[in-house]
Amino acid sequence: MGKLIAIVGNNASGKTTLAQALCARGGFRPYLEQHVERPFQSLFAAELERYALPNQIDYLLYRAEQEWEIRTGDLVGVQDGGLEQDFHLYTHLFHHKGFLGEAEYELCRRFYASLRRALPPPDAIIRLRAPLTVLEGRLQARGRAIDRQIVTPEDLPILEKSLDEWLRGVGETPLFEVDAGASDPSCAGVVERLLDSLAPIVAS
Repeated sequence: MGKLIAIVGNNASGKTTLAQALCARGGFRPYLEQHVERPFQSLFAAELERYALPNQIDYLLYRAEQEWEIRTGDLVGVQDGGLEQDFHLYTHLFHHKGFLGEAEYELCRRFYASLRRALPPPDAIIRLRAPLTVLEGRLQARGRAIDRQIVTPEDLPILEKSLDEWLRGVGETPLFEVDAGASDPSCAGVVERLLDSLAPIVAS
């Protein structure tokens, strides 16, 4: 059965960059968010309350499908975010902002819980941490439409709190924390250390 490594963190913390660097150096396979390819993402950005539910259901199912592919293979898969992040951070945020009503949020919760019961949790979690001021600067510099319309700099403290609360309950899953505050486009400063830490997990 394949191994799953989830890289989690706030918006603009560098999840995708680290996932790609870790896969390139470690011979793993990346499983990325693919915002452009998701069928409801642009609709959601244009009509937040109308398309929040189908967009979240699509993301949760997409991440579970990625996990299934990883688990039924024999490689190491690395996700930038993942099923837990999409539920515990973004579904919570969209409920908080009123994009998802109570019944819609409960449907997402039940759906997420059913998916997780059917799939084992990640074999390791890498948490990226950076000051909120740094993340805000990166969001403004990046200038993606999704950041302006769906997740704004004002949402970063909410996401950080949700991330902390979720990670306190991960139990025995190995958790590695990375300082993502410095600018390091190649991630060279952390990849080798992470590969050494992950070696016994991916080899077991």
